[in-house]
Amino acid sequence: MPSARRISKRFLAALITALLAVHSPAFAAGEGEADYYNYDFEPFLSWLKAATDERKIPGAAVAIVTRDGIVHLDTWGVKNTSARSPIAVDSVFRIASMSKTFAGTAATLIVDQQLQSWDSPLAELFPALQIGPQSNSNAITLRHVASHSTGLMPHSYSNMLDAGVSYDKIKQQFAKIPRVCDPGDCYGYQNVVFSLIADVVEEKTGDSYARFIEHELFEPLGMMTASVGFEAYSNNKTATSPHRKSRNGWRPTTTNPAYYTTAPAAGINASVYDMTLWLRANLGAFPDVLPPETLFEIQRPVVETPYGNYFNRWQGLEKAYYALGWRVLDYKGLRAIHHGGGVRGYRSEMVFVPEANIGMVVLLNAESNVANDFVPAFLDNLSYTDQ
Repeated sequence: MPSARRISKRFLAALITALLAVHSPAFAAGEGEADYYNYDFEPFLSWLKAATDERKIPGAAVAIVTRDGIVHLDTWGVKNTSARSPIAVDSVFRIASMSKTFAGTAATLIVDQQLQSWDSPLAELFPALQIGPQSNSNAITLRHVASHSTGLMPHSYSNMLDAGVSYDKIKQQFAKIPRVCDPGDCYGYQNVVFSLIADVVEEKTGDSYARFIEHELFEPLGMMTASVGFEAYSNNKTATSPHRKSRNGWRPTTTNPAYYTTAPAAGINASVYDMTLWLRANLGAFPDVLPPETLFEIQRPVVETPYGNYFNRWQGLEKAYYALGWRVLDYKGLRAIHHGGGVRGYRSEMVFVPEANIGMVVLLNAESNVANDFVPAFLDNLSYTDQ
């Protein structure tokens, strides 16, 4: 392992290189495209800062990127309200369910490498594992798992994760999960069942899920502060602390390690700088890591999502789908790719619009519903300008 000092120097060099590519908003999308989109994000950024300040959010980090570089990168507040150490661009947050975007990509890479088929029943790979009723279990595929279309009761056993029960123990109860529909016929969001992606990766590669993500994504993309797992988070001196609101304001809270055992669902830690690289990769900036055909597969809608979630209440939302680890939104004429995350003491939101070549991510070390408004505010700002 390289020393902390060496990692710091490498990170600083990478950051300086990235910041040299910072664009003025007017040139964010390439020649001609600024005629159709509004790339002046100062109103959005001013609103974002005011919204988080009004709620006295302990710490926040925001980035706006194109495939070519960073448009805007900013942090404010503190990592921990008790220690008062300031948030920096390499401060690490738990990204919670935004981890699913990495898992969907990992599943796609396994298929691209011809290690697993999208449409082969997982029962062939794990014959001793029953996933819900036998009829469902025999038909569930990797595509169903990665797109939350297994046909099983939504959020199956997430309550056990909340209670601190680990994935391996919960998996023993999979046969008891109720059926809602046939696999592929309906959407049902999962954390525990979604984490079967790690089982597939490990069975097919002989390596740990964490190491696969590091080798296939973190390292080639230069995500030097990103990690998988509770130990990596708890031992990281740059990590932020989770916070919950109390009568006396925001206070540090404890971490529930059980969600880390569902690494595909919620096990990744990353800084805002790491997430600029991830967004840019998904915009097509690094075709040697994520080529266009892989991005097309990842971002292609698989199943329509029903109303009832916070993003379904956004005014201007026309249709919502789940792809492979990503949500796909039709919003005021824009096709946007999105995912949010929330776990004890953290909230996060990110979105990008491939056609407009722009993406945004916000990370908070606090549980606040103000995060629900970040994506629609960003997309409203980007929406077509008057011709």
